Amino acid sequence: MSQKVTRRQFLNYSLMGVGSFMAAGMLLPMGRFALDPLFKDSSEGSMVTTSVTADEITEEPTKVDFTFEQQDAWYTSEVTDFAWVYREGDEIIALSPVCKHLGCTVTWAADAANPERFFCPCHNGLYEKNGQNVPGTPPLGPLDQFEVGVSDGFITIGQVFENELV
Repeated sequence: MSQKVTRRQFLNYSLMGVGSFMAAGMLLPMGRFALDPLFKDSSEGSMVTTSVTADEITEEPTKVDFTFEQQDAWYTSEVTDFAWVYREGDEIIALSPVCKHLGCTVTWAADAANPERFFCPCHNGLYEKNGQNVPGTPPLGPLDQFEVGVSDGFITIGQVFENELV
């Protein structure tokens, strides 16, 4: 005994099938977009090896250049940046050169009146050697730190984080 499908049942099945395909066509890309960060390789914690050896680092802050690959959407570029690196006892410290006031670049001992401080030329901002902002000058916060290490005798620079020295 076979059952006959009525016109109404056929239209109902057809509309349900087409509606299901349309819903899947919209929901699958949205689900992939929401879960995409789980499928990406994490670059956090990756360290960039510089050309400066740990033996070259002294108690005087030294400009250490490093290069890394940066990907913006589909465009990959090579970016060169630098850090102010110095030794404090057995510890190696790397500070960001970006002023917390307006994002200008700070330099070590550039101001003759303050030879033992970082100087920001934009608005005469001053920072102590550990990155602490000098009261009464424009910066409102300390310089950021870089994660720093040593690999095969060379300095490695990692992610930037808030200053923990002050």
